[in-house]
Amino acid sequence: MDGILCIDKPEGMTSFLVVAVLRRLLGEKKVGHAGTLDPNATGVLPILVGRGTKLLDHLPCHDKCYTATLRFGAVSDTLDVWGEVQETGKPIPTRAAVEAALPAFHGDIMQIPPMTSALKKDGVRLYELARQGIEIEREARPVTIYELTLLDYNEKEGLLTLSCHCSSGTYIRTLCDDLGRALGCGAVMTALRRTIAAGYPLTACITIDEAKELAEAGTLADRLLPLETALAAYPALTVSAPQAARFRNGGALSLERLKAKVEGPVRVYAPDGACIALGTPADGELKMTCLLQI
Repeated sequence: MDGILCIDKPEGMTSFLVVAVLRRLLGEKKVGHAGTLDPNATGVLPILVGRGTKLLDHLPCHDKCYTATLRFGAVSDTLDVWGEVQETGKPIPTRAAVEAALPAFHGDIMQIPPMTSALKKDGVRLYELARQGIEIEREARPVTIYELTLLDYNEKEGLLTLSCHCSSGTYIRTLCDDLGRALGCGAVMTALRRTIAAGYPLTACITIDEAKELAEAGTLADRLLPLETALAAYPALTVSAPQAARFRNGGALSLERLKAKVEGPVRVYAPDGACIALGTPADGELKMTCLLQI
């Protein structure tokens, strides 16, 4: 059983627990996920099944999209409403002020990772230190905000909803906190929903309840997406039957004998349309990176 199953993760459930549930429902030991979502966040969580677990280090699309809501006029030790929240008493910014502040967060910016992140310091995850009341200095890291759009603003309550398309490693709660600091009033994230991950949108997802219903009907496996859909950003290359057989067995292919120019990772297809593997050119040969089909 190999493929991708996109789950719309519910609030209050860890990504690890989603994997555990799907492992039981599918009856498959090899199950993982592409991109952790915090327990209080919802949205796209791609589940890698069977041979799909080997794709994690080879996924081409690491950008993500989110819809986030924040509240101005407060700060938190976790940068969101699930931590210790304190009101700042500062005036809530006008819509015009918010719109004027947003462009500073477009493009390449620097972010300081929150203490609630899964990053490690001397082998210990930051959130584990945070639980012990320990806060350490963190270095700012570069991230890219490709698009940041104001979706809704309730100025009376200070509630702002944003759509964000960003690079991997971007912390939305940090973005909310930084925006609040820039406006001089503070801000805490109140909701987070991931709308695209690993190239998969919400429309490709099913809920945990739907997964359970499909498992009871014996049709959950039918919802698995082909492994090559996770590699759609890479060009496709069809080889001859003998070449396909050689590649399936781990043999490299001469780039000179291929009928296409290969400059980077490619999805390698057999003449019958089966996606065999992900291949990468090196030393004049196309070498297997990850086998998708035996």
